[in-house]
Amino acid sequence: MTAVQAPAIDAEAFIEANTVLTVARQVPEIRLHLATEITPVWQASETWLAERNIEPPFWAFAWPGGQALARHILDNPALVGGKRVLDFAAGGGIAAIACAMAGAADVEACEIDGLALAAIGLNAAINGVTIRRSGDIVGSPCRWDLILCGDVCYEAPMTGHIMPWLTSLTPMAEVWIADPGRAYLPKHGLVPVAAYRIETTLELEDRTEREVTLYRILPAT
Repeated sequence: MTAVQAPAIDAEAFIEANTVLTVARQVPEIRLHLATEITPVWQASETWLAERNIEPPFWAFAWPGGQALARHILDNPALVGGKRVLDFAAGGGIAAIACAMAGAADVEACEIDGLALAAIGLNAAINGVTIRRSGDIVGSPCRWDLILCGDVCYEAPMTGHIMPWLTSLTPMAEVWIADPGRAYLPKHGLVPVAAYRIETTLELEDRTEREVTLYRILPAT
């Protein structure tokens, strides 16, 4: 596991200056630092991240997959109560925060983006929960009971990198993927368990609403 240092003060200042404290429509219980418009935060990030080699600000938006996971967890807290949970590729941490609020015994959120890790810390504090943060953990042995993945199959390289590892963990943990119809979602080895209609914006998607299906990954046969 990659060790994660405490986020730099300028990262937190950047997040607070380029977002507003608000809620995602489908998950009003959780407050988040979110961008109200895509263009300003993206343009502001270009200079900031070019100087620090950091990814674009995907963390600044409550994507459909994360909202669906958070909604499912808050509506069904027994699914995470007392469990060790990982929010994989957590973005701003909406699903991780939902797990902590629903009574998970331990919640870990991983991200390779330093700004996302800073945002998770800020968002967790605002909601009064504790979330451990980690960096690149692909390939790590299983130490969780439940692994949540929101909208992770949007690129072929990403999907090819993570799916073998996630599948290898299924004998030890439940692994869920919340997918809003991305092109690279595997065609086999998934069982649907729930579906949600999530409002979105034409700035982020090609439609104003996405149907998100929550799948459980089956063990390899």
